[in-house]
Amino acid sequence: MTQSVIREVALTGPGSGPYAITVGPDGALWLTLAGSGGVARFGPDGAVRAYRNDPPESRPLIITTGPDGALWYTRSGDHRLGRLAVDGEGGSVALPPGCAPCGLVTGPDGALWYAGMGDDTVGRVTADGEVSTFPLPVAKGFPSMLAVGPDEALWLTLNQANAVARVDLDGSVAVHPLPTDAAGPVGITRGGDGALWFVEILAGQLGRITPDGRIDEFPLPDRAARPHAIVAEPAGGCWFTEWAANRLGHVAPDGTFTHHDLPTPNSEPHGLTVTPDGSVWVALETGALAHLPPSPPSPPA
Repeated sequence: MTQSVIREVALTGPGSGPYAITVGPDGALWLTLAGSGGVARFGPDGAVRAYRNDPPESRPLIITTGPDGALWYTRSGDHRLGRLAVDGEGGSVALPPGCAPCGLVTGPDGALWYAGMGDDTVGRVTADGEVSTFPLPVAKGFPSMLAVGPDEALWLTLNQANAVARVDLDGSVAVHPLPTDAAGPVGITRGGDGALWFVEILAGQLGRITPDGRIDEFPLPDRAARPHAIVAEPAGGCWFTEWAANRLGHVAPDGTFTHHDLPTPNSEPHGLTVTPDGSVWVALETGALAHLPPSPPSPPA
């Protein structure tokens, strides 16, 4: 099989700090701009539009499509959820002061759930703005990213508590400590194998946890690569960013790794997404996008 080549696409330039990326209901790519505040849209035709009506200090992080078909994103700097319809109409919902929301998903109950980095909570927000919060049994655990598991529970990484937590829709919590000390879990995703996969940024490893709490860890060939975000692909593996190594990595269901260097040095890869055609798109904090198209089929023998 011939390997595809990563190309870089100009987006919003230095200082804007693209952080997370998702495919919107309109088929465009939507990204948070952690450096400048606001959101950017990269259309299928290559057109770029930035929506920067939020305060620059709002520091948006994770973005997802909400139950109402709008784009919702966490504003960690001013403790809000931002909302942006595909037609550009914006708004926000105030969250508890000091919660510093990070991870965000639409739950199986049709509400948005966020991870409160600043106050050790998980929060639930309905599309009409009703907010509920649930405390986590940790102190300064730095809850970071969220994913919905195959058991229809919320799973999240506790970056400073060195654990992964499972949260039922009623707010009950089970905490699963990681085997490796000070591993620093961050990104997490639901894999195609019935488990959750996550990255350990400080340990240079990937982790896999089953719904019953069994954890396996997979050391990267480069333990200093600082893996940051991870997303599952339809074929059963996962793609992840290697922030310090300026690479895009892939793990197969059996734990086999492959790696792809990014074209521009020190581009600071953060969030990533896989589009329906199998392309991988990566948000680069330096102000651009990286695109890895699907691998072309092998020529006939």
